[in-house]
Amino acid sequence: MLSNVLAALLAAAVLTGAAQASECPGAATADDGFVLERPGIRSVYKNSDDDMVMQVSNSFDSGPPQTQFFLGGLIELFRTSKTGQFAILPYSDMRGIFPLKAGAQRKLDFVELLPGEETAEPVVLELKVTGKEKFSLGRCSYDVLAVKLVKKKSDGEELDAWTALYAPDLQAVLAKRYDEGTAQETTVGYAAIKPLSE
Repeated sequence: MLSNVLAALLAAAVLTGAAQASECPGAATADDGFVLERPGIRSVYKNSDDDMVMQVSNSFDSGPPQTQFFLGGLIELFRTSKTGQFAILPYSDMRGIFPLKAGAQRKLDFVELLPGEETAEPVVLELKVTGKEKFSLGRCSYDVLAVKLVKKKSDGEELDAWTALYAPDLQAVLAKRYDEGTAQETTVGYAAIKPLSE
């Protein structure tokens, strides 16, 4: 009798684990697409045929929808919506950036192309993988790389800085950390993930 009860409990645990695994997109299923959500935004991720460019379709509770394209799911290449467009023209060879590894450092030179702007000023993006962390989205947990990104003008003036918590298995940034190491440090990230098929 006891053995039957234990067998039933073990079977239930195995089925629960399998169900949770199927609910959590990973390296094996990311190409099928997945959805990241947080209050106010729903983002649908789809990989391109070349496996390097990720298309993200954002829906907002307030505001028009937006489409973005990211190299490796990390570096924004193009953005478009009813409110405007944005693109970058790289001067650097970007093919060797991925896969990212701990300690990796890169410096990328490009110009930002904005409709209506008379000139496109050169910009430098400094990228450094500073560590590894775990990041949870509901019942799903992911290994992420902490990637420090600093955007500067060509003369060295800093324009922006943040740390991306990047999941290589998904090719997606799950959260961004601002003012890292200060009293104002904040992390803005997604709260849930599910397969696109759901």
